[in-house]
Amino acid sequence: MRFDADILIAGGGLNGPALALALAQGGFSVLIADPTPEAVLEADGFDGRGYALALASQKLLAAIGIWPEVSEASQPILEIKVTDGRPGEGPSPFLLHFDHAELEEGPMGYMLEDRFLRRALLAAVRGTPSIRRIESPVVDHAPDAAGVTVTLGNGETPRVRLIVGADGRASEVAQQAGLKRQGADYHQTALVCAVEHERPHNGIAHQFFMPSGPLAILPLPGNRCSIVWSETTEEAARIHALPDAGYLAELRPRFGNFLGEINLAGPRFTYPLLLTLAEAFIAPRLALLGDAAHGVHPIAGQGLNLGLRDVGALAEVLTDARRRGEDMGSEAVLLRYQQWRRFDTASLAMATDAFNRLFSNDNPLLRLGRDLGMGAVNAIPALRRSFMREAAGLTGDLPRLMKGQRL
Repeated sequence: MRFDADILIAGGGLNGPALALALAQGGFSVLIADPTPEAVLEADGFDGRGYALALASQKLLAAIGIWPEVSEASQPILEIKVTDGRPGEGPSPFLLHFDHAELEEGPMGYMLEDRFLRRALLAAVRGTPSIRRIESPVVDHAPDAAGVTVTLGNGETPRVRLIVGADGRASEVAQQAGLKRQGADYHQTALVCAVEHERPHNGIAHQFFMPSGPLAILPLPGNRCSIVWSETTEEAARIHALPDAGYLAELRPRFGNFLGEINLAGPRFTYPLLLTLAEAFIAPRLALLGDAAHGVHPIAGQGLNLGLRDVGALAEVLTDARRRGEDMGSEAVLLRYQQWRRFDTASLAMATDAFNRLFSNDNPLLRLGRDLGMGAVNAIPALRRSFMREAAGLTGDLPRLMKGQRL
């Protein structure tokens, strides 16, 4: 039976191209179906959006050949400081402090702007003969015993052995397969922007737990930081509607003056905060990854890192199956991927949900308890180091790519 490619990936954000490059390394031919024009994805303007890449995610990007193209634009995360806070009052004296000097592997992670990572992935995809990108959405797919026929919006009907849904939280291919989602609305919205500041940040990431939600201040190259600022949905809408001067007037009491005067350095964005998990990560001839499989609160900055773990796991499962002569799209093979990833994903989702509920309030008893808890963790080196390794993505059953090993 003729196949147009081994695998079709629906969605061309970040996880989709990363998976395509990993699969190409494993000897697969890949189609990427994404309706967004490359010119839009490759826009060069600075918009302040960035990712906190765990060290394990950086290792995966190195293994698929992307890191050398973006490393000079990255900012190592050398320290992380976590405290309670209130607008205008500064941080609590109880501090959870992670210092990369306690990890033999190096920095806990890296900050990297969206524009650099996206462009590097697209360039690598263009330079890989076994990958073809099609500017069209997937409008339907029909699995059978041997493969799956995919219908694209441009009229093409490629036949492949497996389809992968990397098309976001409203995944069309998941809906076509009848995969349902469970979750919760946090009634919070993330206000996202970048600021420039007078004093150097020294590679230190800050997380302030405000009564309405966490405020993350994440270092970018130069005297700039990326801001992820959670507020109630109603309050976020009010703040986002303000002009830049009013927006900064709201941000400054929360941000503080430890970096001197701050100013906006790019556009502002908002994102609703939801917990959403697909009830299954697989269906006949289909696997989901990234936001198509799960969406968690950004409180730990793990969204993209979770997706890249999916990339590493799925690429490894499929490559090993191919080398054993198995049908890569069979239920037996796909179940290995689901069993590998569902527990880790569900555990992190529950942890971020619990942390958000514990810290996004101003209850004095809870506030005291969490401050004492952070102080206790900070005072016990072995416990603190275990938290650091978790934040760096170095724990658990890691895919080979996340150890920096090629497939």
